[in-house]
Amino acid sequence: MERYEFDDKHGFVEKLEKLVDSGVQKQRINTYTPYLVHEAEELLDASQSGVRAFTGAGAVTGLATGFAFTIYTVLSWPLITGGKPLISLPAFLVIGYELTILFGCLTALVGFFALTRMPVIVNMFSAKEEFSQKFIIEVGDEVRR
Repeated sequence: MERYEFDDKHGFVEKLEKLVDSGVQKQRINTYTPYLVHEAEELLDASQSGVRAFTGAGAVTGLATGFAFTIYTVLSWPLITGGKPLISLPAFLVIGYELTILFGCLTALVGFFALTRMPVIVNMFSAKEEFSQKFIIEVGDEVRR
């Protein structure tokens, strides 16, 4: 494994450009920076996460489940008060909203763990020193998962 350390962002970005231009697979390159470097994201084609899809699917499922539970409950044990309709959507919005948030959060967590393949115990403690203010590029021998 090759490792390059830099004290400034400019040298870091230049070396990263050279590595990518020389044909090194982008999946083999790991970078560690003290703050977000947009140029590195663009060079390595860091796409947006798929966690949004998990969250959206969970939120829609939660909304449908909230309405389904309340409608099922009202139809199973009807309580007619003042001639009002049994199924009144404004009364069910609170449960639907709460389950939308709950299911969205839980599926976002599941999606995060699934897409990052966490927890991975192997190589968790491989870095013995703290990088703090250094810009580091590591080129691995094999492609990351």
